[in-house]
Amino acid sequence: MGSVLALSSSPGHQNWPFSTDPPPSRWDRRDGRLPNPGSFHSLHRSCKDVFPQQIEGVKMIVNKTLSSFFKVSHTLHLSAVSPSYYRFHVEHLQSDDYSKDKDAPALIGEMDSSGSLNAHALLHLTERVRARTVFQTQQSQFVTWQFETEYRGNDFTAAVTVANPDVLRESVILVAHFLQSVSSGLVLGGELVYHRGRAEEGGILTLAGQYSRPNWVATLNAGKGGAHASYYHRANKQIQVGVEFEASTRTQETTTSFGYQMELPEANMVFRGMINSRCIIGGVLEKRLTPLPATLIMGAFVNHRGDKLQVGLGVNVG
Repeated sequence: MGSVLALSSSPGHQNWPFSTDPPPSRWDRRDGRLPNPGSFHSLHRSCKDVFPQQIEGVKMIVNKTLSSFFKVSHTLHLSAVSPSYYRFHVEHLQSDDYSKDKDAPALIGEMDSSGSLNAHALLHLTERVRARTVFQTQQSQFVTWQFETEYRGNDFTAAVTVANPDVLRESVILVAHFLQSVSSGLVLGGELVYHRGRAEEGGILTLAGQYSRPNWVATLNAGKGGAHASYYHRANKQIQVGVEFEASTRTQETTTSFGYQMELPEANMVFRGMINSRCIIGGVLEKRLTPLPATLIMGAFVNHRGDKLQVGLGVNVG
């Protein structure tokens, strides 16, 4: 229900969940004014971060910080199910102060061994205006070119995205987002997606709402295309849980998922697990190998309905 087009994975974002304190609430404002609600595509982020990312085969990631502004990484993935690949990732941040901000100004690029390229640029034009550009190629073919402009007011966010404009084929996708803080914990807004091509033309309106308290967040998106609901709860410093419900009117399918995250700071370990209504059970264990600058990642996912098993092992260095 969020942005229709984005990079295949969050560029430059490395999951490093070994913090002992909960993240500061975005609703905290000492002056008593309503806060900015953030971006539309981040509404379900708190819940999604609890679920494990599926891992299969053998993966090795080597990260290298060349300076406070420049970072590179190398990823080698060997798999018996999907094609193996090598991926080179590079990112340039505006300053080191932004290194932990997912919406930081940055220039990011990725290229794999097949020649496919992902390029991502996020710039702060002014204090309130942000511009984002995404380009994706599949070998020698352009598959995505996307331009987004976002304005963040004191208590609202408005954004417009133009995706895959093609004058010759007379096709384009337009996406408009708006979020408004109604109270210190309530956010309301919507998304309008308009697509036009030679054979078809139409639009989809989706309404969104989010209610947040210090330890939990409830979010709902509902529209003609379906519904997406999520609930995130932080039980304590070590345990977080999340529940997701997704329904699609196009595929006539619904999915309910439950995920949890358990942190063991004394053992330098984080475990994430999930189970959903499609009889898929999975878990990923991350173990920091102190004093080495490396993290060992082990995961397994079982699809009981499809009688499939996927096991993965990874090492993240740097």
